[in-house]
Amino acid sequence: MNISLPFTHTTIAEQPVSQNTPDMGTDKPMIVIHNLTKVFTMGDNVVHALDGASFNIEKGELLAIMGPSGSGKSTLMSIVGCLDVPTSGSYILDDSPVEKMNDNQLADIRSRKIGFVFQQFNLLSRTSALENVMLPLTYTNQSGRINREKSMQALEMVGLKERVYHHPNELSGGQQQRVAIARALVNNPSILIADEPTGALDSKTGAEIMGLFQNLHEEFGQTIIMVTHDAFIAHHTDRIIRLADGRIISDSLNANPLKAGTLRPDAENN
Repeated sequence: MNISLPFTHTTIAEQPVSQNTPDMGTDKPMIVIHNLTKVFTMGDNVVHALDGASFNIEKGELLAIMGPSGSGKSTLMSIVGCLDVPTSGSYILDDSPVEKMNDNQLADIRSRKIGFVFQQFNLLSRTSALENVMLPLTYTNQSGRINREKSMQALEMVGLKERVYHHPNELSGGQQQRVAIARALVNNPSILIADEPTGALDSKTGAEIMGLFQNLHEEFGQTIIMVTHDAFIAHHTDRIIRLADGRIISDSLNANPLKAGTLRPDAENN
């Protein structure tokens, strides 16, 4: 896969999304979320991590869910990623009501439709990079040879062709994050959810990873949701949903998304 990394400067412009739903076509949205809440009880304290979130996501969107610590973005990511269910409200994924699913059904839909890149690498310490990437393919009906080839390709895609047999403790933090990204991509997920995907990477490697995400979106129609507190990273996407105190405070189309490799404004002044 060729990754284009033009070092250009782009003016940021956003437009509000009408009724929380961009006009992406006539097909049904991939994700429909309505009045979603999540309440945690901690002793005598009741925490409303999500408080009435509503929005749609179309197939093939590249968007960011953005907010500071405590805004509810991680809770929302967990529900959208079928790691948890809401306290109330509805979540429809490809016509399936996720809020009504049991643990086995959630596990099944995660394995078939969703790839994750977490902020922490979550790698198995005693297995190689290749074996870590192969894990999501364990329960497929494909042969071991095909699983191995797919995993090798995914590692090459993220620039770790020469590190496939290294264990996590033999890799830098940035290399471990790239293994996690390869693992998320290896099963060709319908939805890729990335939590601070460049947070542990240097600027050059981070630009390459952003280029990869943009390439997956532009050339293959991959649906990608980035969860971030970083406005610069969010502005590489086509749409930005902002959260604060468990509520959606804005939902805007980004008219001029940044291209991977664009310098941060503060770097331009150095």
